[in-house]
Amino acid sequence: MKSARSPVAVWRGRDLLDNKIVESTTVILRTRGCRWNRCVMCGYAQEGVDASAEDIIAQFISALKKAEGSELVKIYTSGSFLDPAEVPEAVRLEILRSLRDMGVRRLVIESRPEYIDRTALEQILGLMDVEIGIGLESSSDLVRSHLINKGFTFSDFAKAADLIHSLGGRVKTYLLLKPPGLSEMDAIADAMRSARDAEPYSDIISLNLCNVQRNTQLERMWQRGVYRPPWLWSAVEVLRESSLRVPLICDPVGAGAKRGPHNCGVCDGFVADAIRSFSLSQSRSCLNVDCTCRSVWRKVLELEDLSFGTPLV
Repeated sequence: MKSARSPVAVWRGRDLLDNKIVESTTVILRTRGCRWNRCVMCGYAQEGVDASAEDIIAQFISALKKAEGSELVKIYTSGSFLDPAEVPEAVRLEILRSLRDMGVRRLVIESRPEYIDRTALEQILGLMDVEIGIGLESSSDLVRSHLINKGFTFSDFAKAADLIHSLGGRVKTYLLLKPPGLSEMDAIADAMRSARDAEPYSDIISLNLCNVQRNTQLERMWQRGVYRPPWLWSAVEVLRESSLRVPLICDPVGAGAKRGPHNCGVCDGFVADAIRSFSLSQSRSCLNVDCTCRSVWRKVLELEDLSFGTPLV
């Protein structure tokens, strides 16, 4: 049974902070979940419970034990940290004051554009350095509206990003590699185009590799055999060929699993490690990895559009 007093997860790691590798802590708080909750690939709202303000504070306090010494802290929910229905204003401010007093240099949070307003931003940015992640997914309104059902436009994203920057905050833009409905080649092209389009509004761009979460529309497509998660080679291609002035990072969550991004099963581990190494160093030399299955991936790019939408492997 899910406890309203325990966070979903807490872990330590390493991340980029102002082009330096630093110790970080990631906290996923259990809240009521995303009010939108209609994106075809997202099952995070299933982690939600009717958590009170006191419950969320209790979760945060228990997570702080692992955060000591971290220069960067990332606090995520099943939706938007700036949605007052998920994280009440008083809770939000108590969390920021505690992290500031601990000496944390930067906090990373996430929010949909509709909750990013001047009042909330002035409150949090007046307390500490905050980077706000926005799940743009694709710069194409067609892809975002009809394939993902994201519920906002590129213009909404751009206005929110401009407001954040005008008040001294930072923007982390999330892009989705291979939304349902795109072939592997189209997904690569969409991610690269989206990175270029999002760059003027972003301080850092994170390429998220689509995975199949339970009890989602995407899972039903995957079960019918009409969707395959992206190849890790596709992520390597986007990271290698994108030329941006801001860092482009990727954490291949679920790499090697059938529901996650994968190659042949033999090379998944070391290709995923190469992607993580690139994300910390931003050195393309980290991506100099190979496997015999790379020729299969190239053939998929060549032939998939001729298969009438059915994944080839």
